[in-house]
Amino acid sequence: MHGEYKVPGGKLVVVDLDVEDGVLRNVRVAGDFFLEPDEAILSINAALEGSPSSTDAEGLAARITAALPESTVMFGLTAEGVGIAVRRALAHATEWSDYDWQLVHMEPQAPALHMALDEVITAEVAAGRRAPTLRVWEWASPSVVIGSFQSLRNEVDPVGAAKHGMTVVRRISGGGAMFVEPMSTITYSLSVPESLVSGLSFADSYAYLDDWVLGALGDMGIKAWYQPLNDIATEAGKIAGAAQKRVVGPDGGPGAVLHHVTMSYDIDADKMLEVLRIGKEKMSDKGTRSAKKRVDPLRRQTGLAREQVIDNMVASFRNRYGLTTGEVTAEEMARAEELVRTKFATEEWTARVP
Repeated sequence: MHGEYKVPGGKLVVVDLDVEDGVLRNVRVAGDFFLEPDEAILSINAALEGSPSSTDAEGLAARITAALPESTVMFGLTAEGVGIAVRRALAHATEWSDYDWQLVHMEPQAPALHMALDEVITAEVAAGRRAPTLRVWEWASPSVVIGSFQSLRNEVDPVGAAKHGMTVVRRISGGGAMFVEPMSTITYSLSVPESLVSGLSFADSYAYLDDWVLGALGDMGIKAWYQPLNDIATEAGKIAGAAQKRVVGPDGGPGAVLHHVTMSYDIDADKMLEVLRIGKEKMSDKGTRSAKKRVDPLRRQTGLAREQVIDNMVASFRNRYGLTTGEVTAEEMARAEELVRTKFATEEWTARVP
């Protein structure tokens, strides 16, 4: 069995192993990390050898930590990362490079249609009828997108939304509200097979699926990192938030994961505060007193036009994993438009949590 895991902000960990009589055998850990002293790699292998195959990543990490010499220094490597790589091997997880990725970047669409396209495309990936897809959104109008479980009245000021012509829609994933103006945000979705995140905890899957965009930002001179559970941050502040939805496959089999991210390019913080009801507890939790300080625009950090930032991100993804330009099929669009009519544009759905 073979498993790989790139430690967030670190290096690739590769594990090859067998399972005999319910325990790990012939464990071999490798990767492009740095480790001192040299013999520490043997200690890691020995710590994993004979472990019950049911041991979770945390338990495997504890065995590794206990076995390492006190003088051990790890660069780009963690005991937890090795444990996750083992669990991915046992789960027969796939890797980014196993797929022929498709890019969908269409003309601007209405907010409700974006919600529907996420659902349809991810369902198609779950059914095996569509390749894993990176979809870059373009917005036809300003919007507030609330999470699946958020209270409409608690999150959105209807007077402020009406004043600024904001359409309010509800997405299928959890998480917090998104304030969107067509040229002020960069939004993308990843619709991926569930096997890509096999062996990862829910929290670890966020970091794993965000890793490519951290590299893309780094290529543009922005030092960014994953901030649990679902933020991307820099020294200047938060620049993005992510949300996920798991979709079950046909007949209850392996499905797909929707992972979408909204990044602030040039946000109008004053307008946002008129539209969103941002609670004091949320501000306290983020360690700041002002919502204006919570989101730091990419425009100021990169000095690049929004379109250039998107092009750079797409190029970075293509260089890493390959990316073929695709499109939404006529059948997918028809299903999405039907979902707009029956679900995403209805008051019943938008106000399902009043």
